Amino acid sequence: MIEIKNLYKSFEDKTVLKDISSQFKDGITNLIIGQSGSGKTVLMKCIVGLLDPTEGDVLYDGRNFVKMSKKEKTMLRREMGMIFQSAALFDSMSVLENVMFPLDMFSDMNYKDRKRQAENCLDRVNLLEAANKYPGEISGGMQKRVAIARAIVLNPKYLFCDEPNSGLDPKTSLVIDELIHGITHEYGITTIINTHDMNSVMGIGEHILFIYDGRKEWEGSKDEVVSSDNARLSAFIFASDLFRKVREANR
Repeated sequence: MIEIKNLYKSFEDKTVLKDISSQFKDGITNLIIGQSGSGKTVLMKCIVGLLDPTEGDVLYDGRNFVKMSKKEKTMLRREMGMIFQSAALFDSMSVLENVMFPLDMFSDMNYKDRKRQAENCLDRVNLLEAANKYPGEISGGMQKRVAIARAIVLNPKYLFCDEPNSGLDPKTSLVIDELIHGITHEYGITTIINTHDMNSVMGIGEHILFIYDGRKEWEGSKDEVVSSDNARLSAFIFASDLFRKVREANR
C-alpha cells in the first residue's frame, strides 16, 4: 500500500498541491484524475520521487520515502515499474532487448534466465511473436504492451502508469486497460494510473482520486462516480453525451 499524508508542493510562490491525503491499496487499480493543470501530474511525480514535496509524507508499506537517504530511495525504486505516456522504448533495441533492459541493469540473473523472464513477460502481454522486431516495426498499441512487459519484468510491488492510453484508439485502449487491471490483480501490485480517459475510469476505476485545483475534491469507486452529487466531479466526468446518458440510465 502507498499512503500520502498532508502533501503540499509549491514552486516559488505558487502552491500546486494543497494538503492531499489518500491511500492506494494493493491489488486494485488506483486512478488519479483531474483537468489539465489540476496538479495530478505533479502529485504522481511526488509519489515516485521525481519531485520532492514541500510538506507531507509518502509511505510505501509504512516506509517514508520522503525521509529516506539517496541510497534507500534507489533501493526502493527497484521495487517500482513505470509505464510512460509515450512507450519510451529504445529504437535501437529489439522488443526482447527492451524488456530485458531492466534485468540487464538491476538483476544478478544469468543471460539465459534473463531471457526466459523477459519472454515470460512478453507472453503475458501476448507479444512473444514480436520478440525479434524493433519498436519501429510494430504499432503504437503493441509498443505500449511492450512497455507493460518491461515494467513488470522485475516483479515490481508498485506500478505507475502515466496516461497509458494516450494516442491510442478506443479498442486498443481497452486492451491496455484490461492488461494493467489483470496484471494488478494477478500479482497483487499497488497500481496508480494517472489518466483523463473516462473509459478507463468507468472500466477499471476501483479507487478514484479526483484532484481539483491542487486539492482532493472527491474519492471513491467507479460505481460511486455515477451517483456522486459533487458538482465539480460531475462536470468533469459527464462532459460528454455518452456519460450523461450513463448517469441518466442509472437514476
